[in-house]
Amino acid sequence: MTTVCFYFQVHQPFRLRRYRVFDFGNPDYFDDARNREILRRVAHKCYLPMNELLANLIRQHQGRFRVAFAVSGTALEQFEMYAPEVLESFRQLARTGCVEFLAETYYHSLSFVFDREEFDAQVELHVAKVEEIFGQRPRVFRNTELIFNNDLAAHVSALGFSGVLAEGVDRVLGWRSPNFLYTAVGAPDLKLLLKNYRLSDDVAFRFSDVAWTEHPLTAEKYSQWVGAANGSSDVVNLFMDYETFGEHQWTETGIFEFMARLPEEVLRHPDNAFGTPSEVVGSHATRGELDYPDFTSWADIERDLTAWLGNPMQEVASRELYDLRCAVLASGDAGLLSDWRKLTTSDHLYYMCTKWFADGDVHKYFNPFDSPYEGYINFTNALNDLADRAGRHREPRIKLSERPSTALRAALANMEIGGRAIGRDERSSGDAEAVTFREVTRPAQEEAMHGGEAR
Repeated sequence: MTTVCFYFQVHQPFRLRRYRVFDFGNPDYFDDARNREILRRVAHKCYLPMNELLANLIRQHQGRFRVAFAVSGTALEQFEMYAPEVLESFRQLARTGCVEFLAETYYHSLSFVFDREEFDAQVELHVAKVEEIFGQRPRVFRNTELIFNNDLAAHVSALGFSGVLAEGVDRVLGWRSPNFLYTAVGAPDLKLLLKNYRLSDDVAFRFSDVAWTEHPLTAEKYSQWVGAANGSSDVVNLFMDYETFGEHQWTETGIFEFMARLPEEVLRHPDNAFGTPSEVVGSHATRGELDYPDFTSWADIERDLTAWLGNPMQEVASRELYDLRCAVLASGDAGLLSDWRKLTTSDHLYYMCTKWFADGDVHKYFNPFDSPYEGYINFTNALNDLADRAGRHREPRIKLSERPSTALRAALANMEIGGRAIGRDERSSGDAEAVTFREVTRPAQEEAMHGGEAR
């Protein structure tokens, strides 16, 4: 029997407003109006209709259809502030008994990379929030953007989790299949659920690509691909952003109709079943040990940390951010701590990414700033003001101004992106042209992003 495990990531950051040096002394860092506007838009296009669809599917299939979510703490806070009806619809899903909520870092941060104490604090905050809202105490962990290595496995195992999600990275798996449970080196008691990225990305990225040879993707066709794993797998893990439905893949593409038909088609095969991560962990044995010595993630071609820590701006911003933690905690100021933790959200570093070609187009799609440099300036200006509030006036390692400094220009000029040097003009051009998600998943780009194999 093959268990199909659906997991959806739900996350919304507290986006920064345009914060200039002239704003120093005003701790109003976040763009409340924009955050509300985006949250309400995505709620209308994705969260509300998709939650209703999932509830209907659970009833239709009498509980045989089951899914899981990881909802960041920043998303939960925004639901409470801007869209309480969305939060209630997630509560209704929780009450079905067929939906599992996973643990993650409350602020969707890279805290495990920089500060294990902060990581533990954010995980504890998130577990408490999930238990408070949904009445579930998470047993399976999913780190920010599926960032994972052996150390993380050992750490979350010691925290008491029974399972953890990770990317099925080819360089780690080698000849092995992602369709089994494994353990990681140093964590024999923690079961590892690996994303089947080919099947996941058929829906998340390729669904509306008219140039894809498999377009249009029907529920019947997709269920046959899933069913092909029978006899040679235990579980097919389909992990994706929840915003795939209605936001990235628009309603007009037929994505909701596809999902409405899929459970019926999958369950038509008597050896197929749906299960949540905890159910998968409880019902399947592990099939070996995998070695993750380096960090992996589900982002970009490399599936590593370069989406967030791939250039000097990102490295400087992240280290100076975490350098402030002790001073912020020592201040005893709850508001200051909240602001600092909102700055730990990984999206702020993602906006500074200077990748180009396939990944670069995807990065530009998600970036609220006109250029990575502008993202860096806004972030570090806010960080400077926060440091002053914490009594830690700091001299930035890269001088800040409203125009690129000599040091920053030199650092950028020496960078290599995609294996080639890129000059100052090209890096700071700030292409603000609107790009739809469907336009950034052209076949050649998508092939490069996901290793060249369609499924």
